[in-house]
Amino acid sequence: MLVLLPVMLGSTMLRWSGKIDGILITKVNGDLTIADQYLARLLENSGERLDALAKSVALQNALANTKDPRGLIEQKRRELGLDFLYLTDGTKGPVGFDVSVWPVVQQAVGGRWQSAVDILSAAELEALGAGLAARAAIPLVATRAAVPSDRAVEDRGMIIHSAAPVTLPDGTKAALVGGLLLNRNLDFIDTINALVYQEHSLPEGSQGTATLFLEDVRISTNVRLFENVRALGTRVSAEVRNRVLGAGMIWLDRAFVVNDWYISAYEPIVDSRGMPVGMLYVGFLETPFQQAKISSVITLTLLFLLIAALSVPIFLRWAGRIFLPLEQMTQTMSRVEAGDLQARNALQDGDNEIAQVAGHLDDLLDQVQERDRQLREWGEKLNQKVEERTRDLRESNRKLEQTTERLIISEKLAAVGEITAGVAHEINNPIAVIQGNLDVARDLLGPASDGVKTEFDLIDDQVYRIGSIVSKLLQFARPEEYSGAANVISPAEVLRDSLVLTSHQIESQKINVQSDLDYKPSVLMSRTELQQVIVNLILNAVQAMPDGGAMSLRVAVRGPDVEIAVQDSGIGMAAETTKRIFDAFFTTKYGQGSGLGLSISQTLVSRVGGRISVESTLGQGSCFTISLPIVKSE
Repeated sequence: MLVLLPVMLGSTMLRWSGKIDGILITKVNGDLTIADQYLARLLENSGERLDALAKSVALQNALANTKDPRGLIEQKRRELGLDFLYLTDGTKGPVGFDVSVWPVVQQAVGGRWQSAVDILSAAELEALGAGLAARAAIPLVATRAAVPSDRAVEDRGMIIHSAAPVTLPDGTKAALVGGLLLNRNLDFIDTINALVYQEHSLPEGSQGTATLFLEDVRISTNVRLFENVRALGTRVSAEVRNRVLGAGMIWLDRAFVVNDWYISAYEPIVDSRGMPVGMLYVGFLETPFQQAKISSVITLTLLFLLIAALSVPIFLRWAGRIFLPLEQMTQTMSRVEAGDLQARNALQDGDNEIAQVAGHLDDLLDQVQERDRQLREWGEKLNQKVEERTRDLRESNRKLEQTTERLIISEKLAAVGEITAGVAHEINNPIAVIQGNLDVARDLLGPASDGVKTEFDLIDDQVYRIGSIVSKLLQFARPEEYSGAANVISPAEVLRDSLVLTSHQIESQKINVQSDLDYKPSVLMSRTELQQVIVNLILNAVQAMPDGGAMSLRVAVRGPDVEIAVQDSGIGMAAETTKRIFDAFFTTKYGQGSGLGLSISQTLVSRVGGRISVESTLGQGSCFTISLPIVKSE
């Protein structure tokens, strides 16, 4: 115990420490993924905003009616929060800045917007905007373990470089180019840190940090050099630089950051030419985790020593009473094995457990031969039973495989639901930001917004469409949260209301509607949910008849159920499509539908004990039938 138990305890603690380190590396890797996604989204958003401006009516009018649109471009630069914004044909740009060497600009002149991270010299920065070079300049601070350098100042600038295609009034292909300086951009790095390390995401005493590097120089960071002094101008260690910038690999390990050890993650940032020009870093202080591990080791060691001190004397005394009688029993067994079948145990003390074991041993020696004969008989019977059980096991295994297949399908559907809920949740946040900023833009522009009313209305429509898709995703993922209170309702009345709601679409398609709604049976279901299902079926029927046609709506009784039928004379569906029509995300309206309408409708109807069926013939039309149990009105 004194030898093996410490060894086992030590190996367990080492393995536990390794597991903890692995968990910390996994966490910092996840943190780096969040930071990388934010940077990628920032690049994409910059390009999309610039592309929207390039396609705007205001810019096109300014180019057509004004010889010098620089006034409007400067106004838009301030509104977009950019550090520079200019118009170029791909050969001429701001004085002192060669636009022809930048892939971002050339891609835009070629007809496609692009956004990337690029590095500009001090002269290029000053050519793009007065004062940019001074803002970008960062004095270098001597840093332990960094690659030696004779430079005193990092005067280059890291920018988000975006360009979008523009067609000039004379037909010339041009580009609208803009950018944002990341040097000293503390709002950018603080936003990353707030996203990655939210409150209570780390234990007390630890601290999350994020940094943007131009090569190996910190140009934007929340790492502190001293209290309330950010470590701008400090440099990363040579080991990290060689691995990330030299080899183009991601660093996931502990690293010395400025003045302490951090669990760190670095990844290379590549420019528009595909060259590594900087690094993105996130990490958190290692000290609290090391202190927790050391405290745990000390506590376990002291606890082991205390238990050993109390238990060793007891074990020694107990072992003496056990092992001496056992040695005598061993001698008896050796004599029996040597051929002395009369050898027996002769223990005098017959009141303890050892004496009872010795007596049982004597009995067992007498029974061995009889047991052998019985075992042979049992062996034959066992072979027969094994054959029978083998047949049973084959049958059970077949049933188990069927059950497993159904379970796998259920788990996949559950996983799809969880992923759908997560995706819908993540989409809601940027939707709210887009809508909020659009309202702010309207308020700030006032009457001036009339010039871009078409663009604003288009954005409103698309935001509403995204919101509608998100609502369907959430309803598919968590239908229980969207279920309404069930009431005794008349399907015929709900069908009449649904016709009113869809009358505009029906009339615009010139569809002739025939309805049979005289019978008024009642069902137990949320009125809103039934209306949602019927409206969805009517709109699907309208979309299936783009050139007009006939639609039949009727309510009838079939046994214990009431049937609501929506029949159209549209394009119909093939048998393969009919089999999948109720699958989630399956749609025949590519680019328009979300593929959730019929899946959600089936869920709503099934929850109240009903069902939806479909009959369709390609080229002749379709008939969807909702069957719901009838309830008696009191």
